[in-house]
Amino acid sequence: MKKGKLLNSELAYVISKMGHTDGLTIGDAGLPIPDHVKRLDLALKKDIPGFLDTLETILSELRVEQVIIAKEMLERSPKLYEKLLKLLRSVEAEENINIDIQVINHEAFKALTAETKAVVRTGEQVPYANIILKSGVVF
Repeated sequence: MKKGKLLNSELAYVISKMGHTDGLTIGDAGLPIPDHVKRLDLALKKDIPGFLDTLETILSELRVEQVIIAKEMLERSPKLYEKLLKLLRSVEAEENINIDIQVINHEAFKALTAETKAVVRTGEQVPYANIILKSGVVF
């Protein structure tokens, strides 16, 4: 049996195929997912699984060099944004890396999801709890 935190086999498979700068989106329960993008629907019920728990688990498996979020998260969900920053800073310190944070408007964010390898849908119901992770390299 797999030893790491991530137990979802489909998600582990998507991450294993990612190369440098490939994108993976993690979205709240309401984020629209383009028809042609792989959907990994983890949502069970309201807030299960949560956005931050899902992100933390994925970050334990995926080297990330850049994240993209919507500016609306900062405006409408500032507590979530602060928790997100704390999690990213923790990863940076643990892995001795720098993660670039790019902030764009929500409409541009939704358009970028179409270019990612997959969208992971969570049960999160906090507005704008969405992120695109751009993979880095481990060497």
